Amino acid sequence: MLLSSLPLVFALCFGQGIAQLFTGPEDPRVVDALTTDTPINGVSTTPDGRLFLLYARVDGSTGPQVVEYNRTTNTTIPFPSAEWNNYTMGKDPATHLIRTNSQRVGPDGSLWLVDTGSPSFGAPVIFPNGPKLVKVNLTTNEVSRTYSLGNGVFSASLLDDVRFNPAAGFAYCTDAGVPGIIIVCLETGEVRRVLNNDPTTGSDIPVSAEGTLLHSPSGSFEFIYADHHEVSPDAQYYYYQAASGSMFRIATKWLNQAFYNSTLANGPLSSYVEPYAHTPSTGGTAIDAQGNIYDSDTDSQRIIKIAPNGTMTLLVQDPRLLWVDAMWVDTQGLLWMPAAQLNRGTPFNNGSSYIDKPLHVYTIDIGVGPPAIDHQ
Repeated sequence: MLLSSLPLVFALCFGQGIAQLFTGPEDPRVVDALTTDTPINGVSTTPDGRLFLLYARVDGSTGPQVVEYNRTTNTTIPFPSAEWNNYTMGKDPATHLIRTNSQRVGPDGSLWLVDTGSPSFGAPVIFPNGPKLVKVNLTTNEVSRTYSLGNGVFSASLLDDVRFNPAAGFAYCTDAGVPGIIIVCLETGEVRRVLNNDPTTGSDIPVSAEGTLLHSPSGSFEFIYADHHEVSPDAQYYYYQAASGSMFRIATKWLNQAFYNSTLANGPLSSYVEPYAHTPSTGGTAIDAQGNIYDSDTDSQRIIKIAPNGTMTLLVQDPRLLWVDAMWVDTQGLLWMPAAQLNRGTPFNNGSSYIDKPLHVYTIDIGVGPPAIDHQ
């Protein structure tokens, strides 16, 4: 299972030729669903038409992180409230969003927010109550529960995303700063860190975009570890990968057993992991009800469709799809694709932003809705 230099080839190559910025024609199937002046790296919808956005403040802008968007008036309101979105040093980290990295409507109909607990990209996590999973009731529009993840992360952790296994009672979170997966018991709030510093949750390949390897403000190559993940519609498999590519899977029964068995949580658990797909450097993923995973190529502005057997095909390639981040499958069979241009933002350009505004969220009709296990 050890990663070698070979995945670098797979991460930068797919199909024919070496990955590079795509300058070909726009695809007429790609619809401009939303235009904004702020990068959006997360979109989620409800069956009754509510739309929630996560702003990635990598363009130097300030303001709320999570908003509800009114498609009739084209206006936004901070969500779940202005105060939750108004953290400053000295305020209680447990009752404010420090820096939200993902948001999604879950299978229970609640809006779930993943808070890194770190005030800026690369800054240390604020312990003990900064890193957390926040559950918002969409009937009352109020926070109904907060899960503290401080016992499962490190100072350099970057809590990234969340997926669910409702029948087992677990949520799974990825740590892109220190390689690992965090399992959260949704009943008790207990957490267990698994596959810590495992070769499959880590990477020896820097993330790339537009054909260029990215660098941190210090000038070193930028590594983003366990990042994208999905759970199969039947909850039998958990898929995950680092941002730089190469997707793995493990049967959820082993993850769930590792929650209760600390001796299984790391070394022994790795023996149950298997390669799944040689994905490229990736901005975001989503999964549909048939178990197809959609993977956005940050180098060549493509969305790759990965069948349940691991076979990859091209869904769409369009020059507008620059660093499509966390994607979303809605009940109408539309795949939402927020083109966030994150690689042009401040974390990767020594504090400067080269984002080309306005920015857009696109959709494409894939003809199939989401798994019930993923969201309503």
